[in-house]
Amino acid sequence: MKSYRRTTVALAAAAAVAGLLAGCSGSSDQPGTGGPIAISVVSLKPGSEQSAFDAFEEQVRQFEAANPGIDVTTQEYEWTGPTFTAQLAGGTLPTVFTVPFTDGQGLIARGQLADISQYIEGFGYTDQFNPAILAAGQGTDGHIYGVPTAAYGVGLHYNRTLFTQAGLDPNKPPTSWDEVRSYAKQIADRTGQAGYAEMTQENTGGWMLTSLTYALGGRMQQVQGENAQATIDNPQAVQALNLLRDMRWTDNSMGSNFLYDWAGINQDFAAGKIGMYMGGSDVYESLAQQNNINPDDYGLSVLPLQPGGKAGLLGGGTLAAVNVRATPEQAEAGAKWIDFYYMSKFVRENAAVLDAQTKANADQPVGMPQLPIFNRATLDQYNQWISPFVNVPLDQMSSFTNGIFQQDLAGEPPAHAQEMYAVLDSVVQAVLTDPNANINQLLTTADAEVQTILDRG
Repeated sequence: MKSYRRTTVALAAAAAVAGLLAGCSGSSDQPGTGGPIAISVVSLKPGSEQSAFDAFEEQVRQFEAANPGIDVTTQEYEWTGPTFTAQLAGGTLPTVFTVPFTDGQGLIARGQLADISQYIEGFGYTDQFNPAILAAGQGTDGHIYGVPTAAYGVGLHYNRTLFTQAGLDPNKPPTSWDEVRSYAKQIADRTGQAGYAEMTQENTGGWMLTSLTYALGGRMQQVQGENAQATIDNPQAVQALNLLRDMRWTDNSMGSNFLYDWAGINQDFAAGKIGMYMGGSDVYESLAQQNNINPDDYGLSVLPLQPGGKAGLLGGGTLAAVNVRATPEQAEAGAKWIDFYYMSKFVRENAAVLDAQTKANADQPVGMPQLPIFNRATLDQYNQWISPFVNVPLDQMSSFTNGIFQQDLAGEPPAHAQEMYAVLDSVVQAVLTDPNANINQLLTTADAEVQTILDRG
C-alpha cells in the first residue's frame, strides 16, 4: 500500500465549491492548537487510473474548502483479509478506512473501531438506514462504529463479445446453473478462452463457494441465540463443488488458472480471457478504473437461483470506520469525511450532483447498480439526481437491475465469516487442481475446522 500527499490545493476550484458544501459540513478549527486537524483517509485501490486519482483528489479539495480546519492526506488501499490483519496489528491504518460487513462485529467487540455515533447522528439521516444494514456497524450498545456506505449482491459478470463469438446471445445470459455450465463449455470450445472462472485465494474462494451454495439453497452456518453451528458439510455445498469439478475436469471449460484472487480474475476478465465469473455487483467500477475494460464487452446478470427451497442471493457491503487511535478531534473530522465522501450524495441533491459531475468530468464510472443502504425510494431518488451524468452501460446490466429485487437476499455468514472463507479457499483449490479430490471428506474436515473457530467465540 502506497501513501502519497495530495497535490497543492487549486484555490479557484476550492472557492467555487466552498459555498455549495458549507451546508453539508461545519467548521473544524481546533481551538488552541494553532493549526488544522490532520486526518488520513483511504482513497482508491493501487493501480487505479491516474484520472481516477485526480477525481478523488478533487473531492478532497472540495471537502477541505468546506472544512478549512481539516487537512486531509490520502492513502491507496485495497482490503484483503491477510493484509488488513497485518495493518491493524501494525498500527498502519489511516484515520478513516473501510472494511467489509463481515468484519464489523468482530472489530467492534474487540474495541478496534472508534465510537462515532454522536457525530453520525448529527448528520440527520441515521433513522433512514435500513436497520438490517445499519446493524453491521452497530455494537451491542446500539452505538455506531461503522457506517454502511455501499451494499452489493453477488452477480454473474459475463463478456458479451465472447458470448457473440461463441454463438450465444449476449442479451440472454444464463438463467440456470445447467445453462452456466453449457454456456461455459460452448465459450471454451469456440473461442479457446475460459468459459467460466472461479476465485480461490485470499478468502475469495470461500466467499464464492458460499455464494454458490446459497444460490443452490444451502447455508454454511446456523445461528441460535449466541451459538453458531458450522453447516458446511451440506448437500448444496457438495452440489456446488461437483458443478465446479465437472466444468473443470469433464468439460475443460475453466481455463488453466485455478489460483485467482480478486484482482487477478478482474484483470483477465477485462482482457477478454474469461467468459463468466461471480463477483460483487459493484465490480465494474474497478474494472474501469484499474483494468481499462472495454464497456462494450461487459454484461451483468443476477445469479441463477435454484427453484424452490431456501435459495438466496448472498449480499454484503462496506463499512467506513474511524481508527480507534484517533483523537476526539480527528474522530469528528473523520466522521465529517465519511458524511461528505460516502453518504451525503444519497440524501442531498447538491452533493449527489457534485459527486457525479466530478467523476464524470474525469471520465470515471457514474451510475453503477447498487442495493439500497437506506430504502428503495431513497436509492431511486439518488439515481434520478445523477441520471444526467450516468456513463456506464446500464442497458447491458438490465438482467441484474431488473431481477435483483425479485431475489431473496441473504446476509453473509454472521460469525467469523472471513476466517471461514479462508478455510474454504483450500477446499475449492483442491477440487480444481486434483481430479481425485474427495469432496465429502474436504467438506467434513472444513466443517470441523470452522466449528473450532466458531467455538472460540
